[in-house]
Amino acid sequence: MVTEKLKELKAAQAKMWELEKSIAVELAKELAELPGKYGFTNVQAFIKAVKSTAAGRRKASTPKTAGGKRRKRAIITADTKTQVKAMTQAGKTGAEIAKAVGISLPSVQNIKKELGLVKARK
Repeated sequence: MVTEKLKELKAAQAKMWELEKSIAVELAKELAELPGKYGFTNVQAFIKAVKSTAAGRRKASTPKTAGGKRRKRAIITADTKTQVKAMTQAGKTGAEIAKAVGISLPSVQNIKKELGLVKARK
């Protein structure tokens, strides 16, 4: 009885080894075809694109300046609000105002809301 179970176990192990081997072969084939599937001519170009995409996601989560350091919080003063109001009335976009004043776009939107310069949603 035990010898039959041992034989059965050996057969199962052999089958498992064959399955692992076939999976490894199929996986290697699929990975080799992956760059071409997405229009890349070689693996290095594909890897570079994947890394740059992953790096872009990381950078988005931590805002940094061009020098690589984290931005300091902007201090919103009465002068800042006056500049935002004047530029809004001059027809500048929120992004243009944010860049000119040195604050974030959400800060510009909050100031415009506070000053009553935005239309209410319907």
